[in-house]
Amino acid sequence: MSHAEALARDGRAPLVDLRVRVRRAVGARVDRPRLRLLCQAVLRGEGWTDPARLSVHICDDAEIRRLNKEHRQIDRPTDVLSFSLVEPTMEQEFPLPAGEPRELGDIVVSYPRAVAQAAEYGHSPERELAYLIAHGLLHVLGHDHEQADERREMRAREEAALATVGLSR
Repeated sequence: MSHAEALARDGRAPLVDLRVRVRRAVGARVDRPRLRLLCQAVLRGEGWTDPARLSVHICDDAEIRRLNKEHRQIDRPTDVLSFSLVEPTMEQEFPLPAGEPRELGDIVVSYPRAVAQAAEYGHSPERELAYLIAHGLLHVLGHDHEQADERREMRAREEAALATVGLSR
């Protein structure tokens, strides 16, 4: 039994409603159940216990370049962009009905960047895609990596989540 299958059978209710959209032209094959478990591992690692909803968009370099230029004023492709809807005061201002998932935001991943980086780092595109999604979700939840200590902490959180779905280095 794989790590993902073991986690799926652990009896815990799904924590995240993960919506994955893949542009057909990029040719990505995505293991949605494994990615859902990955996102749940990230959320649990952050102490998240409430139902959540997250959207992941997998696109090409042209689309992520357009988004990067539009939202960050950087006119080049990047590997991942995160658009967070998580704000500390949001829960107080907008209470949700019991059991209703909280919208976390969107993560956009360039599949060509994921494939190129996987080759560069010597691992599978599946692992790189999962890494970028875990990285993006941590950004959605408010983490950053501007300082060395922040980078180390973020990397440890990413690797811990990846290990739960059998994608360790």
